[in-house]
Amino acid sequence: MIGFKETDLGSIPNDWGFVRFEKVAELRHGHQFRSYDFTEDGIKIVKITQIKGNGNMDISSCSFVDINRIDEFQGDIIMKGDILIALTGATIGKIARCNSHEVLLQNYRVGNFFSKNEKKLCRNYLYQFLRSNYFFHQILARQTQSAQQNIGKDEINSMNLFLPSIEEQKAIAKVLTAFDDKIELLQAQNKTLETMAQTIFKEWFGKYQIGDELPEGWRVGKLGEIVTPLKGKNITKKQVITGKYPVIAGGLKPSVFHNVCNTKSPVLTVSASGANAGYVALHHNPVWSSDSTFIDISFTDSFYFIYVFLKNNQSLIFDKQEGSAIPHVYPRHLENLDIVIPNFIELEKYEKVAENFFNKISNNTSQILSLTKTRDTLLPKLMSGQVRVNHQKLQSS
Repeated sequence: MIGFKETDLGSIPNDWGFVRFEKVAELRHGHQFRSYDFTEDGIKIVKITQIKGNGNMDISSCSFVDINRIDEFQGDIIMKGDILIALTGATIGKIARCNSHEVLLQNYRVGNFFSKNEKKLCRNYLYQFLRSNYFFHQILARQTQSAQQNIGKDEINSMNLFLPSIEEQKAIAKVLTAFDDKIELLQAQNKTLETMAQTIFKEWFGKYQIGDELPEGWRVGKLGEIVTPLKGKNITKKQVITGKYPVIAGGLKPSVFHNVCNTKSPVLTVSASGANAGYVALHHNPVWSSDSTFIDISFTDSFYFIYVFLKNNQSLIFDKQEGSAIPHVYPRHLENLDIVIPNFIELEKYEKVAENFFNKISNNTSQILSLTKTRDTLLPKLMSGQVRVNHQKLQSS
């Protein structure tokens, strides 16, 4: 059994190295784009808001720069596989890996990591180490304490990382990448399944607009006739206790705070206030709905029909935002939405078809949660040598 040695970040195997970042890795800043650079469309610019953490990047709502200026930014192009970090603000330290073949440009407060020598530092291993708390805790210790947190190249150069042999680096990365690949595949399947449900909805119901002649038994009505939006519970951080179910705020992903409730699953939420007012989300596990969301519990006969209708017509909810400093959506905005209501037979038929898709999404989501939990448990053990990898087999030290 190989012994361990102490480092500033904790114990590691005696045969591992402990090196400064600047010796083996490099961080590159992007271009400092100004507001006058932005255009209505063109090449997407990746800012810190696009980096969601845990390897994920969302480029669905980027700023753009004129495509004819591409030659000006050759040194700022993000390639597929690049490792990105948010260097500023609330997202500081979050890591994402570019999985897009689309031409993207790197904003200044987004950093891009590179290995200086792939024979000494495997890039896939570097990516996994950057996702660990061994790296994140170093970020927290070095960030500036100004009004907005910042971390720069000099601070990151002074950080340290664990350096096993290149063969073990590759083996560690292979184990963790297998989890990432499976999670990514399931996430892609979920997107495809939801797209199929939306496509069928448009084919069956989207061809009829308000004012059109409708099939027999169909009618124009208000969403409030078939759904009752209810305000969520006001939950403060002080009230949050350790429990089973996540708190949903603003219709977005669950927060890190948890409580206990008896909410049925699946759950449809609509963000009630803030920058994401009107955002529609479907949750496949029980949740607490905070007072910044509405929760729809009237889904006995037409739950998936209502969800896809709202998702496809999200802009109608956005248009009804009220409030100056903080946009708001109120129950009446949802209740007063005009909707073509099919007859019961067509509704029931769609619910059965959509339920098959969303049941598969729910099963995939459960697998994703399980895989993520296992990967996140394994990550620090592999990164510290508590679990060693030898010929793709795990061995406890």
